[in-house]
Amino acid sequence: MPSSEMVNFATMKNVLKLSLFLLLLMQSCSEETWLSGTVNLEGANDWKPMVYLIQPEKFDDLAQSFVGKVLDSAQVDKNGYFEFTNVQEFRESVLVEVVVQKKGETYPNRLMNQNPETDNYFPLVYEPGTNLVIDADLTHFQSSFAIEQPSEANKAMLQLRDLRLTAFKNYMEGQIGTQGADEDLLEREKNLYNYQEKLIIFSNSTTQLLPALTALRWASPEGNYERIADMVHSQSNKWNEQYPEHPWVNQLTSVADKNKLPILIGDPIPDLEFPMKNGENLSLKKLIEGKNLILLDIWASWCAPCRVENRNVLVPLWEKYNSEGFQIVAYGLESSETAWSNAIEKDGAFRWLHASHLQGDQNPLMDTLRLKTIPANFLLDQEGRVLAKNLHGEDLIMFVDDYMKNE
Repeated sequence: MPSSEMVNFATMKNVLKLSLFLLLLMQSCSEETWLSGTVNLEGANDWKPMVYLIQPEKFDDLAQSFVGKVLDSAQVDKNGYFEFTNVQEFRESVLVEVVVQKKGETYPNRLMNQNPETDNYFPLVYEPGTNLVIDADLTHFQSSFAIEQPSEANKAMLQLRDLRLTAFKNYMEGQIGTQGADEDLLEREKNLYNYQEKLIIFSNSTTQLLPALTALRWASPEGNYERIADMVHSQSNKWNEQYPEHPWVNQLTSVADKNKLPILIGDPIPDLEFPMKNGENLSLKKLIEGKNLILLDIWASWCAPCRVENRNVLVPLWEKYNSEGFQIVAYGLESSETAWSNAIEKDGAFRWLHASHLQGDQNPLMDTLRLKTIPANFLLDQEGRVLAKNLHGEDLIMFVDDYMKNE
């Protein structure tokens, strides 16, 4: 029979093994449970008591539905507590999205971008070695989202959320009275531009990369940067200088490539050949010869805001400044010469120069300038360099007044 000393030694050895196993298990659980928190379930009858953790793997995936990788899900208990226990820590700083869903929703990675007051997700920066504790209201998830002792990156994300919420409210107030009528399209576009501009100003002002990229995606979750091309290109240059190896920055740089965006302010317009209404083919260089300021206006007879702009803005500007070297070259997205001619005559636009390939909106000019949307315009100097673009109404009048007075 073994001695009592041998039995005690074996028992101690087993106890030590068990203790070591429990310690490793606790450490493992601690490493895996790096995100937890509470969710207020009050009044959330239409919502699932679940929280999902989503990872956007590309810049274009950020703030975009159905593309983020689902990392984990967590049940919210009756006290509102949840924790993720099946996801490993990352070895570098990453952006993840904490998401909730309404009952009946099939996809856990569906993101709402209709209203930041009630949108169903929040983008969060995870940094290695940190434990994140959050709190939110299930029915106003994004706007109520709070982080316990946030890092500098997450402080910036919360600031961005607050700025976006205010900008969105201003945007919606500006839309009142402009919804539905085609003639109000330019006013609606201006409101949208003001909203987007505030987000991109945040991106320009912050030192935090991932919140800055979130701001750029929130400016247009669908990735349409045509009207804000110059600002997005500028941000691409800024972040590429600071983080040239970051894959999301490289993807932004590709999106904001000059060769993919409409012609930028400061760049020359290509010397296009214009098929003029009188049957001539004239180069842009010939059309701007001897002029101080040229408005290249892209319009159409079927475009209601274009027609309003013709009558209320362009006719008075042409009458006031044409004799002083102001010229308008209007390119029409037309397929019917009759409709084109009738609109020119009716609007009083016969005063200035007109051109069209009569190929509708699929034409060489739109392809060369990389445009998809009208009304659009470019204000050019004597050399065909872009001074400003997409100015309408009072903004266009003020620019032309100031420029011609200084000239």
